[in-house]
Amino acid sequence: MATAADYSALATQVRRLYTEELVKGFVGVFAAVEALAREQQDRPADYTTTQRRRDTFTALQQRGSAWHQASVGALRNAMLYGVSASRPGDLPRAPQLAEPKLSLVDDDTIEREILGSRLALAIMDRASWEFTDLRSRMAVLERREELDANDMLRAHVLARIAVDAWCSSGLPVAGWRDLQPALHDEMAALVQGAYHTCNQFLAAQQVLPQVDLRPMIRRTPQGGGTGFGQLPPRDAAAATGAGGLPATVQGGMAGYAGAPAGRTVQGGLRSGQPTHRGDEATRMLTATAALPRGGEHAEAVLGRLNRLVGRQLPEFARTDARLPSRPASPGLTAAIGLAQQGIQRRFSATQAAVVGGAGPASVSAPTLLEDLQQRKQALKKAAETPVERATIEIVALLFQAILTEESIPATVRVWFARLQMPVLRVAVSEPDFFATTDHPARKLIDRMGACVMGFDTSSRAVGDALEREIKRVVQVVEAYPDTGRRVFQTVLTEFEKFLEHYFKNENEATRKGVSLAQQVEQRETLAIQYTIELRKMLNEVPVQEGVRQFLFQVWADVMAMTAVKYGGQSDETKAMKRAAADLVWSASAKVSREDRAEVIRRLPPLLKTLREGMASAGVAPDKQDEQVRALNNSLAAAFTAKAAAIPHDRFEELMERLETLEELLPDSDDVQIDESTVLDLSGHETSELEVATEGGSAPTPAMLAWARELQVGSWFMLDFRGRNEPVQLAWQGLRRQLSLFVTPSGRCVLFQQQRLAAFLQAGLLLPAQDEALTVRATRNALARLDVDPARLLS
Repeated sequence: MATAADYSALATQVRRLYTEELVKGFVGVFAAVEALAREQQDRPADYTTTQRRRDTFTALQQRGSAWHQASVGALRNAMLYGVSASRPGDLPRAPQLAEPKLSLVDDDTIEREILGSRLALAIMDRASWEFTDLRSRMAVLERREELDANDMLRAHVLARIAVDAWCSSGLPVAGWRDLQPALHDEMAALVQGAYHTCNQFLAAQQVLPQVDLRPMIRRTPQGGGTGFGQLPPRDAAAATGAGGLPATVQGGMAGYAGAPAGRTVQGGLRSGQPTHRGDEATRMLTATAALPRGGEHAEAVLGRLNRLVGRQLPEFARTDARLPSRPASPGLTAAIGLAQQGIQRRFSATQAAVVGGAGPASVSAPTLLEDLQQRKQALKKAAETPVERATIEIVALLFQAILTEESIPATVRVWFARLQMPVLRVAVSEPDFFATTDHPARKLIDRMGACVMGFDTSSRAVGDALEREIKRVVQVVEAYPDTGRRVFQTVLTEFEKFLEHYFKNENEATRKGVSLAQQVEQRETLAIQYTIELRKMLNEVPVQEGVRQFLFQVWADVMAMTAVKYGGQSDETKAMKRAAADLVWSASAKVSREDRAEVIRRLPPLLKTLREGMASAGVAPDKQDEQVRALNNSLAAAFTAKAAAIPHDRFEELMERLETLEELLPDSDDVQIDESTVLDLSGHETSELEVATEGGSAPTPAMLAWARELQVGSWFMLDFRGRNEPVQLAWQGLRRQLSLFVTPSGRCVLFQQQRLAAFLQAGLLLPAQDEALTVRATRNALARLDVDPARLLS
């Protein structure tokens, strides 16, 4: 249970977040003000006005940075000391009985108060409703009726800071008045965005979650309005982290994945149920898994739907994406709006009951279906054309299938239900919604579904951060009812970014495994790059073949591991490069007594460095002995002068290129981590990271293509090393050449692309869902329409 200290800490965090948002955005305010000043000085005006504008612009160029710094410093000071001006002593003291009640105030002070009041009014005109929400939430946190009169969250506090900093920096008051339009617009937009971010953060912390959707709607500095095209730069993709929360607060918002186990999938495999192999070798060579129902299957399902509906309504098949959108009729538009409001009220009441401790945040499937049926009938009555009525019926059938999907946890199902009206708007207005699987509305539902449809029937837990993100995505879609595919495409992109951030930073089960997998990829990529460059360097240098192979097959990996661990320019990495150069020199012909003596002197420390390097790279002691024996044979050949000598200038050139090796490396995009070039992935295996280096059957090109198409967040059943358990795809590396799967308990298994395809081919890795959520829903809708196609027109 949260304590008073917890609430106080959260309130402090909000004020810190508010301050940081203002500090970040103040750069844009200054840029806009300077741009207006530059524009004004070029406008025709009388001599006095022109001179004043030029003076203002000159002053801004000279002292504008001082105003910026003073404002930022005052904001941070207000956060630290809880005051409303640049220094702790700036606030007036409460009057004492012995003190006079009245005093004279100079004109400059009055002018500042006027300018500050006007700015505060402009801010509140834009951000009043966001402030009202934030004030209510802070009152709950701090257990009081109202914010203090000089609380830094109040608009007049920032206004006073900005005006005082302007004047104290030597900028002219007359210039402020000239630049008031930009100052008011930019500061108002900045504060509104900061309030919005704080509201979003507190709502995610379940501090008075919003009943309506006003916090999700942001206005641009150019005006009010809620159209999606008016989202400001501080929108989720730009000003917040991947999880929809600001980066400054995401560190404390770690989510936990659910614990799927025991779900039946293709072939009857269950968690904990061993596979009967028989002759394992024969199975690996011959077993073939069926490909999932992919893009061609999905297009075929949509084609069947269009043909079936087209037989009833020929005009329905306007499915060309190049055709202009067809807005819904006024009556249907109004009905959709009313239906959406009803859905929001219904589920908001459920959420309010949860906050009050009444029960779980879910609604039963029968209740959802009853609501859906009632809404469908009301919408059909409001529709004005047969096509609209048919579209309503199809969308209702799609969501009926989605809401009865048993593998969707109940706590998430309600958010899918809230997408029905936004999807209906899109389906009515956009011709290609029923014609292609690439529509962003379909892709969004499928991606969210893939991330939650892997749980068994008893464990309906979804990670807190993932559930919050799904909630945020749905609310953003609801908040922009008239923007169609654009809003779906935007939140889809944000959801993909969230998943990458979530598995890397927030999900406790996957975070460490992803970090290890990234290190493996970096090391393998560097090792291959080093090998490529070493081959180029030694192409025309007379080096013993044994030494050459050692450098390519072993020492390149040692240098890569050292570079990953300590950095490419570290002393440790430079020592590994010097060892490579010393080895090349020692293996060249030594015909003089001095050269042979030098080799004998260098050899013990060189062999010690080579052994230490191999040990740090995970080479087993017996393998180290084998490599050292091979190197001794090459060095012995140098003593008998069987090797060619390396000219001194050529050796110096080689040393110089080794020292600057990182500057010569090929682009990582050109590196293929496949089984023909990979050094030995098994060398990366630890107690915390298992590497699949064997198993499966030779994959076909189709299986390789399937392996490349797997998406982060999807669930599978993995049969590996005697354990059959659910896993989630948590990370994919450069060009999807490495993939990491993680169990709910944190077991991490890393696959190279070829090996991943081999497991898919052999049926050792099976998707929890063999087709996308919307495709399955479309098939169910088709089955119902085949039985009763007349329902389209009723």
